[in-house]
Amino acid sequence: MKTASLLKDLEYNDEKPAVKVLLDTDSSREIRIAMKKGQVMKEHKTPYPIVVELFEGAINFGVNGEVHTIHKGDLLSLEGDIPHDLKAEEDSIVRLTLSKSDTAERVKGVAEDS
Repeated sequence: MKTASLLKDLEYNDEKPAVKVLLDTDSSREIRIAMKKGQVMKEHKTPYPIVVELFEGAINFGVNGEVHTIHKGDLLSLEGDIPHDLKAEEDSIVRLTLSKSDTAERVKGVAEDS
């Protein structure tokens, strides 16, 4: 058994979204993205499907140019190769589930480039 916490060792970065791998399992990677109000992750695509849970806060989640506001407790899934972007409307904690074939480094790269 592996355990993790979305709140333990939580740190926001003043410059960019803070990305941390919480769990690396046989089937998926669970990632926490801590975003301060106003921070963005500019438009990007993932080669594999993802699941996003908004654990805390509010995010404007853009998909193919259409903005969807998601709130604490909301879940969404997105197929691979679909352009999407995020903007934190308030301090937010995002839980991102990646396919085992995807990498946390790709997500960190998106955060760095935003």
